[in-house]
Amino acid sequence: MRVVVQRVNEASVRVDERTVGKIAHGLLLLVGVKKGDSEVEADYCANKIAGLRIFEDQEQKMNLSVVDAAGEILSVSQFTLYGDTRHGRRPSFVEAAPPEEAEPLYEYFNKALRSKGLNVATGVFGADMDVALTNDGPVTLIVEK
Repeated sequence: MRVVVQRVNEASVRVDERTVGKIAHGLLLLVGVKKGDSEVEADYCANKIAGLRIFEDQEQKMNLSVVDAAGEILSVSQFTLYGDTRHGRRPSFVEAAPPEEAEPLYEYFNKALRSKGLNVATGVFGADMDVALTNDGPVTLIVEK
């Protein structure tokens, strides 16, 4: 599982001109599931992301997690995170899990985040989505297991 984590002041996702997920201060997560990933990888990523100390405290030091900062999460599925561009000009997506494998694990990952008391908004799995965000920092990290 590979997750691009972006600290945001706000983020939203639209499908067919309709906003389906929106958050204020928090994290935008772009979530890719690889063939063979399991709940072990999802739990690791959820725990790591919930505990990442990437929000500033009163002394302007990155000492607070999204939980500590009372932030929200917008989780968006993105199979293209497993696009391999090493050969040729067209990415290969052979490492990405097929939808019937990826969707239940993506939902499990979101449930794991919610179990930590986080408000988690989502996009629509497999849909063509428009994602808008205002980066905070910017702070962008990759969490992978």
